[in-house]
Amino acid sequence: MQDMDISSPAAFVNGGLLRMHLGRKVRTVLQVTQSDIASVMGKSTDGYQLVAKGSPPVPLTSYVEVVGVAENENTIRAELWTNFGDTFDASSYDQLCQLANGEFKQLFL
Repeated sequence: MQDMDISSPAAFVNGGLLRMHLGRKVRTVLQVTQSDIASVMGKSTDGYQLVAKGSPPVPLTSYVEVVGVAENENTIRAELWTNFGDTFDASSYDQLCQLANGEFKQLFL
């Protein structure tokens, strides 16, 4: 089994929380609205329009997790992409983001 890299944990974020983590590693789930070979545009779990720059997987499912560096309040430079399928509970993920950046932050970073 490969050891888990905990040297640079990625903060769970939604669109509204992204600006709190500029220049740091983040992870989010997007509902894909548009994609090409160099980026994905999508809706965050709280309804913000975000852009993930990088090379998305082919084929791309309706929901994708992106891990990368927050470049600005609506752009992530993606390092890792994970297809999450065509159905996803965005509301639960959004609640997770709120908890991970609120009273339970110490459990996630």
